[in-house]
This record gives sequence, C-alpha cells and structure tokens, in this order.
Amino acid sequence: MSDYDRIAEAIYFISDRVNSQPTLNEIAAHLHLSPFHFQRLFCRWAGVTPKRYLQVLTLERAKQLLRESKPLLEVSDTLGLSSSSRLYDHFVHLEAVTPGEYKLEGAGLTIEYAVHDTPFGNAFIAITPRGVCVLSFLGKIEIEGHLTALKKKWPHAQVHENCQRTFAVINAMFGAEQKLDRPLSLHVTGTNFQISVWKALLQIPPATVTSYSQVATAIGHPKSARAVGSAVGANPVAFLIPCHRVIQVSGKLGGYRWGEARKHAIHAWESARHEKPEY
Repeated sequence: MSDYDRIAEAIYFISDRVNSQPTLNEIAAHLHLSPFHFQRLFCRWAGVTPKRYLQVLTLERAKQLLRESKPLLEVSDTLGLSSSSRLYDHFVHLEAVTPGEYKLEGAGLTIEYAVHDTPFGNAFIAITPRGVCVLSFLGKIEIEGHLTALKKKWPHAQVHENCQRTFAVINAMFGAEQKLDRPLSLHVTGTNFQISVWKALLQIPPATVTSYSQVATAIGHPKSARAVGSAVGANPVAFLIPCHRVIQVSGKLGGYRWGEARKHAIHAWESARHEKPEY
C-alpha cells in the first residue's frame, strides 16, 4: 500500500467521523499503525497534522472561505487578466483545440503519455507538442482504459509512451523545489461553454475556493450553475485546471471526478503549502 493509499484511507475515516472528532489514536488504530508512525506519515505527506486537517474538513471553515472569496470577475480585474490569454498567476496557459484540428482527429499529431506517481496517487498524463491534453488520477479505470479513450478520441494520432518528457511536467506540478520559468501549457478540447468554465477555474487562487454559482456569474451565465457543474465534471486535466477549488454554496465539498477523498487531500495539501492559518 502506497503512502497516498494510507492517507486516503485515513481521510475516508476522518471524513465519516468529522462530527465526533476522532483522536490520533483512533485514526492510527484504524490503519494498524502506531500513533507516532501515523502522525509522522501524515505530516510528511500533507505538511499538516491530522488535528489540523480535521479543521479543514469542518463545514464552518468551508463557509468562511466562501464568504472571504472574491468574485472571479474582481480577481480578473485586479490581476489584469481580462484577456483570455493571461490566466491566474501566469502559471497555466490554456489553448483550445481548433475546430480544424478536431476534424482531423489527430492526423499529423504526436501524443506522448505515461503514468507517474504523484502526492495523490498514480496519474495518467498525455501531452501534445502544445501542452497537456489529459491528466487523470488512476482509480477504478486503470491505464489501459485511459489509453483506449485517448486513442478513440484521436484515432489518427501517433500515440506512444514517453516517461521522460511527461515526468518533466509532473515534476513542474508537484516538485517541491521546482521553479517555473514559463507557464505550463494545456491543449484541450471542449465546447465553448466548457472552455470558458475551465478558464474561469484558472483564476481561482491556490488554497481558496469558490462556488458553482460564482463561476457561472464570472462567465456571464449567472443562471447556469448546474451546467457549470457539468463542465467542471468534464475537466480533462486534473489539478492544473483546479476544479477541486469549486464547492457547493452550502460549504460542502461536493463531488469530484477523481474521488471525494482525493478532493479533501488536495485541499489539505494546497492549504499547507500556502500557509493559510485560517483554513
């Protein structure tokens, strides 16, 4: 069992009992670990103690974050991001597949893929010369399923494994010491509405949250929160397009394409790295 698998099991356990505030001894016993070893494992992985993580899970904390969050339109104006080519913090640049490229079904396109370990378990990543086109955490669907879906979507593309090139992207995303000298690029396909939603998500600062209705308002469709939810669920690039930062207006985390425990885990991991004590 990997460290993330143990952490995920702990998160399931904590989430199910958040109202009763389980003790360190209870959580460790559930994992068949000593309290000392579990505490050390959790802190090494998340950067916060299990007790601190319990605070992240409380509904009132989530509601507080929602109350403090700025509307995405205000964030865009503040950062000078009115142009669709300039996205939050200049960290990720999203470029949509053109209709002509889509019609060719990948003819003349080379796609490289691999599976790499991340702080949130193994992930399948695929890249084109213009950027990341797929990033999915492995779960019930293993690599063969993701590879089949990729080839079905781009039947005429040249698809082959390249661990070295794809690892460079993974390291840029999760490496503790990695400093980017240029934005990471995404090369994704979606409807105009989906693309607008994904670009809005890129404006949500790390370790903060927003609601589906706030995203709907930001893209000029204030009554389309449900449609926004569908677009969020169709996000093809986990973590880099931060759909994990969108939660229900009630303060509940809501669903997540790659599992609710993983969504909890990403929130704790980002919070620890951006030193937000109120979170």
